[in-house]
Amino acid sequence: MTSQPDATGGSAGPRRSHNGVVPGPPTGKGLAIAKLGLWGSTVIGLASTAPVYSLVATLGFVVAAVGAQAPIAFIIAFVPMLFIAFAYRELNNRVPDCGTTFTWATKAFGPILGWMGGWGVAIAGIIVLANLSQVAGTYLWLLIGDGSLADNPWVVTATGVVFIAAMTYVSYRGVELGERIQNILLIIQYVALALFVVAAIWKISTGQAETGATPELSWFNPFAFESYSGFIEAVLLCLFIYWGWDTCLALNEETKDPKRIPGRAAVLTCIVLVGTYVAVTVAAMAYAGLGDSGVGLGNPDNQDDIFLVLRDPLLGPLGFVLVIAVLVSAVSSTQTTILPTARGTLAMAVYKALPHAFENVHPKFKTPSFSTLMMGIAATVYYVGMTLISDNILQDSILSLGLAIAFYYAITGFACVWFFRRELTRSARDLWFKGIFPLLGALMLTYAFVQSLIDMWDVDYGYTTLLGVGGAFVIGVGSLLLGVVLMVVWSRFGEARPFFRGEALNEDTEVLVPEDEYGLERSVDGGLTSGGAW
Repeated sequence: MTSQPDATGGSAGPRRSHNGVVPGPPTGKGLAIAKLGLWGSTVIGLASTAPVYSLVATLGFVVAAVGAQAPIAFIIAFVPMLFIAFAYRELNNRVPDCGTTFTWATKAFGPILGWMGGWGVAIAGIIVLANLSQVAGTYLWLLIGDGSLADNPWVVTATGVVFIAAMTYVSYRGVELGERIQNILLIIQYVALALFVVAAIWKISTGQAETGATPELSWFNPFAFESYSGFIEAVLLCLFIYWGWDTCLALNEETKDPKRIPGRAAVLTCIVLVGTYVAVTVAAMAYAGLGDSGVGLGNPDNQDDIFLVLRDPLLGPLGFVLVIAVLVSAVSSTQTTILPTARGTLAMAVYKALPHAFENVHPKFKTPSFSTLMMGIAATVYYVGMTLISDNILQDSILSLGLAIAFYYAITGFACVWFFRRELTRSARDLWFKGIFPLLGALMLTYAFVQSLIDMWDVDYGYTTLLGVGGAFVIGVGSLLLGVVLMVVWSRFGEARPFFRGEALNEDTEVLVPEDEYGLERSVDGGLTSGGAW
């Protein structure tokens, strides 16, 4: 059995004859197949959003921005996420490629915008890994001893690096191991959130919520916002807590039904998340109230971490459960964040948009070995580098994350509309799910991107000032512009020419979906069948 070049000039795996007929080039990338079902894909999608950590990082700031309208802010921010999830579902159904945004945008708009879409996914992953590892390191040491080591930046940084290395190893070993670990970690998170909600309800019902606020329908009134700028700020913050559900799409080639399961898992993940966030927000507001003193959610001293403030008065001796949940949430998301970026860069390499080394797949674990290791290394270098320069700059880089998220989500929405432009009039379903919903989601996120740029320009935004403007603006825009520079540099190499000439990947390029070494391909219902097209 010999390895033959694929349509892009690279090697895509073994060829074998079938019934004496010389086969055409194979199409697999070498990833494992049929490993994840709907449950596993949904678990990974939920884990990637880090629900407990996301609430810790944003709930206090959302309440500060809009007060009692926090629940409806979470619901409104859910709308563009759901619309973009429909775009992911439709594109994945037609092109189930692990390159997701990169592949789809290249097919729709060409190599330049496609490359930048892939870069948006990668840079968002690298930036958030730095923050996740720092949170994991901090919360681990809050559990050990008197908690004082959580204030030591060197101890926290070293611990964070260990977490990145450990989760990189888990990702390197394969999605099955990762899925088993994520099942456990996600259960811990939701048990903690359920305990939080139940305890809040119990305290309220027994009259122990002295500063609590009585739930009102006005909390869900989208027209009750008192400040437009506060409303925009809250929605932008809420966009961050939904980010990550698209991880299940990046694992499409490793699912049992790559065309249908990932899209369904993405939509299901979004629905579960909005229910989770609204329930916890209402419980926290009802128990703690919106006051600006004590445990009130309007207290500026509480905004950084609502759970740490409420854990003891709400849960008493069980308060440590919330600390464990935040730690678990950060660690869980660290591992699942590595998955989509590694597979995205694998796809980019397969189509000649990155050096050949990123195309390497481990022969035993069937994972993008080089891409996974490089993701872990890049995140570690970025985290340590930012920490050495300034913790404030590290925090501003997290604030700038919304730019990269809105950027590549919007590209995906627009790509869906353009890719299916010839089919939009075939049926009402095609018009809404391939056209109107993705377009609305993309327009909303484009607005969020522009509004974020305007807000971040202000020197009072964030923690630092760079070049006379807000540090978050410089880091956010600079990270995207770095992608432009890298793209231009790579385009000068001969290996990259097939991609940038539109030869390696274009609208008519066949999908490079997985296959196993015995010639088995997935059937329509997600099973395996022999004699597939080679």
